[in-house]
Amino acid sequence: MKKYLLLLFLSFLITFNAHSSSDGTIEMSKKSNGEVKDCFESLNRGIFAFNQALDTLIIEPIAKGYRYLPKPVRNGTSNALNNISLVVTIPNNILQGDIKVAGKNSARFILNSTIGILGFFDPATKIGLNDYVKEDWGQTLGTWGFGEGCYIVLPILGPSTLRDASASLVNYVGGNAWYNVTVDEDTHYFSDFDYYASRGLTGVDFRAKNIESFDNLEANSLDFYASVKSLYIQDRRKKIFNSDEIVETLDDSDWEEIDN
Repeated sequence: MKKYLLLLFLSFLITFNAHSSSDGTIEMSKKSNGEVKDCFESLNRGIFAFNQALDTLIIEPIAKGYRYLPKPVRNGTSNALNNISLVVTIPNNILQGDIKVAGKNSARFILNSTIGILGFFDPATKIGLNDYVKEDWGQTLGTWGFGEGCYIVLPILGPSTLRDASASLVNYVGGNAWYNVTVDEDTHYFSDFDYYASRGLTGVDFRAKNIESFDNLEANSLDFYASVKSLYIQDRRKKIFNSDEIVETLDDSDWEEIDN
């Protein structure tokens, strides 16, 4: 029943995104440049303020505490989280037609999951499988030519677009193997705690890597909300076009859209 309702919601978002008029939203089209309309700006700014308060009170203090962990522990945690994210990246490599990359990432996942002890270590990089770039369902839709739709800010999860928010729901209707073996299926090896802990750690790890970057961005922005919006949209487009253009974060590989 839950999956049925989510599929209906996903269909609604995609339909809304595809058929909205140009005076209200950006159409789902081959156009992937130009301005992304902020159709819900007042609501977005309210959610953005809520997220900032949550970050100040909870997330940033946890991220600062995380930095006190020994560097090998933090590196190992990042490696393990990147390894888990491959279960989303590999099918999206295939959907984008990057079969060779999908094969390399599959070999990387197998090697790091076994010899690398569930990804805590990264032997794949040592043998040359080191060109890993995360892919997700939103990037795949962008590659297929779907436009961003309106810019939206999600509670806790942060900046997104109607396209990316729609695509992220795939995780909850069978598109994420890690979700399936933890939350969705009754396995003896993993539990739903493992899934949600990994998602939370992903956010903390990303925040810890970018404390100074976000502090500098806020201090130097006349409108912090607008700066974050611009940064997010630039980063998403960079990933879709596989551009090497630098975005001003220490690690922007999972800006997001924590939706794996």
